[in-house]
Amino acid sequence: MQLEKIMKILLPKRISIQQSKMKRRIFMFILLSVILVCINIGYQYTHQFKIDNLNKVINVKSGKEDGQTRVENIPKGIWTVNSIGRLGNQMGEYATLYALAKLNGHQPYILPAMANYLSPLFKTTLPTLHESLIEKLHLMPYGLHDWMDDGYRNITGDYRKLTGYPCSWTFYHHLREEILREFTFHDFITEETNAYLRRIRGERKNVTFVGVHVRRGDYLRTMPNIWKGVVADKKYLEKAMTYFRNKYKNVIFVVTSDGMDWCKENINSSEGDVYFSDTSNSPGQDLSILAHCNHTVMTIGTFGYWAGYLAGGETIFLDNYTLPDSPFLKEFKYEAAFLPQWIGIPADLSPLFKKELQ
Repeated sequence: MQLEKIMKILLPKRISIQQSKMKRRIFMFILLSVILVCINIGYQYTHQFKIDNLNKVINVKSGKEDGQTRVENIPKGIWTVNSIGRLGNQMGEYATLYALAKLNGHQPYILPAMANYLSPLFKTTLPTLHESLIEKLHLMPYGLHDWMDDGYRNITGDYRKLTGYPCSWTFYHHLREEILREFTFHDFITEETNAYLRRIRGERKNVTFVGVHVRRGDYLRTMPNIWKGVVADKKYLEKAMTYFRNKYKNVIFVVTSDGMDWCKENINSSEGDVYFSDTSNSPGQDLSILAHCNHTVMTIGTFGYWAGYLAGGETIFLDNYTLPDSPFLKEFKYEAAFLPQWIGIPADLSPLFKKELQ
């Protein structure tokens, strides 16, 4: 009887304890479920927010004009451009993407390969498209000529990949100041370049620096054999350099080239005003030297073009360097390749005529 009384007292307490534990377990289960649901909702929201930021209009500060912060609308979509060719081509593709994406109201991104070319040199601002997204986005290709066309003002499609070798000023010259900001050299490169220019200037005062770029390399073969054209010769360089010697006092010419041995044999340096850049320089170092000069002598090619465009002074270029029936002219327009104020010196095409007579 005593035992029964004790059991009657303890059993309800035990049941109460078990019920309490069960309630706690149920409560913890519900709490954990709510937490997991909240985490999942938070993840989905964050993920969707990132996607929405690529696909809706957002306000982005993009520099200052006349002391006022300028705010632009960067709309939906992802546009990029192929990353092909060397430094001059990469710069042309970047500038064209920058201008056409802005003109058509889309967000430009560059490919990782282009970032690898340009970001070590310049303070570029366009974001890089991550490798993992490139195939997933199914970007539709859109081919470009190397000159601006009215049709490019209304390119349809939110997800585009521009293709070709665009470089012409006709795409982006209306945005010149913005393009120059994009191609601002990193400070350490500028400091290195200025130190070099100070060294070759020495004690001379009021010096005018003229950068000279002589393109040779593979063009020695492709121009005459494929494009029915020529590269710059000794006489062209003499005429161009004489122009600057006659116009300015205390001129210093800085020569860069992918054929420096030829330059040293054919460019007269006896007057003490010609300096040949170090052959160990990278293309970026040579471009920085040319861009920090006051004026430019270029021959052919996009590298020399960008030297003149970045320097911003007078630029002399090799003009009419192909025969009239050259297949090169199907892909190239002289008036779109060189700014109207630049000075062209016609090439000597006689070597091509002699070749045709043989």
